[in-house]
Amino acid sequence: MATKITVGVLALQGAFHEHVVLLHQASTHLASVPAVDWAFVEVRTPEQLLQCEGLIIPGGESTTVSLVANRSNLLDPLRAFVKVHRKPTWGTCAGLILLAESANRTKKGGQELIGGLDVRVNRNYFGRQTESFEAALNLPFLKDNGGATELVPFNGIFIRAPVVEKVLPTVPGEQTEEGARDGTVIAPARKSLIGARAHKPVEIMAILPGRGRALTGKMVAVDEEAGDIVAVRQGNVFGTSFHPELTKDPRIHIWWLERVRKDVLEQKENL
Repeated sequence: MATKITVGVLALQGAFHEHVVLLHQASTHLASVPAVDWAFVEVRTPEQLLQCEGLIIPGGESTTVSLVANRSNLLDPLRAFVKVHRKPTWGTCAGLILLAESANRTKKGGQELIGGLDVRVNRNYFGRQTESFEAALNLPFLKDNGGATELVPFNGIFIRAPVVEKVLPTVPGEQTEEGARDGTVIAPARKSLIGARAHKPVEIMAILPGRGRALTGKMVAVDEEAGDIVAVRQGNVFGTSFHPELTKDPRIHIWWLERVRKDVLEQKENL
């Protein structure tokens, strides 16, 4: 009998429909054993969130999303989903900002965070909408999709994108030192019910080298280690600066759904 897994896409603002389309496409590529009956839903209420085993927070405008989530009584349920129950969650662009424990270039009281990733993000790092760009990204973690030996670069679409400015120490409560910084907001603490899964370190999943080349089209010698961090993972929480949902490439969605499937089946085995 197939295991039903429901994945939600937060549908308050931004590119949520595009994520749903790619999720459906990605699910057809998964040779899941045991079989999985995938369901994909748009999430606008706490009741819809409760149905979900995994969640995507799409790109859009992070301040608007947090404001609408608060007015919809979704902000605290989202924090519980991510930080208390540590369910698989993926944030793209604005979603990465919301999942960060710290965000700078932010007015106090103007941005609420969900948290879940012990990182500081720099909002709108690449500038205005007119400075949006695309760049070929090397994503080694995609080799997990069937053990590919040759990895085709992923086309990263960056639109007023944030970057991970700093990986923070893993702490059980609030990032209080970050809260003392000017122009920086932090996420409120939530105690995880999952124990060790809450204290995994942050993994850097992708670096964009040569920012100058990406923005200007000129060749710039930049060491890869000096590049910008554009994808991170901490346990079940994953964030990307760029917009995979705006491409027709389902590879990251395939990889992430496989992570969701493994988590759900592990939880069932532990019951």
